[in-house]
Amino acid sequence: MLTEFTLRTRGQGLYEFTREVCGWLRQEGAGDGLLTLFVRHTSCSLLIQENADPDVRTDLMAWLGRFVPPATDPSLSYLQHTLEGPDDMPAHIKAAVLPVSLSVPVSEGRPLLGTWQGIYLFEHRDAPHSRRVAAHFSG
Repeated sequence: MLTEFTLRTRGQGLYEFTREVCGWLRQEGAGDGLLTLFVRHTSCSLLIQENADPDVRTDLMAWLGRFVPPATDPSLSYLQHTLEGPDDMPAHIKAAVLPVSLSVPVSEGRPLLGTWQGIYLFEHRDAPHSRRVAAHFSG
């Protein structure tokens, strides 16, 4: 089974789409198998992360912003790819160090996520975007 999720972002942040994934698996009558997700862009990532306390997402954003600041930061003055704005090349760097694909075991049509785990698109650009995530289930 193969599908694609389209996620609309409002700028940098984590966007949970666990419900959409679970709904698709249920609709397709998935059983036991493996779910693979792959983001089809070079300036965002995929994460499995805590979905209970929003402070986790806030802290991840703050840490990642310090780890890879905007291209206007003096520490990144060596960057050459700057035509698309000060957030673009840092977004590519973030996507290079964070996962762009996920593998999730599925049992009886449900992803085997932990109690507080959710599936997220991690948007690294400042402007809103429409992001596509390919999903493949093999049982």
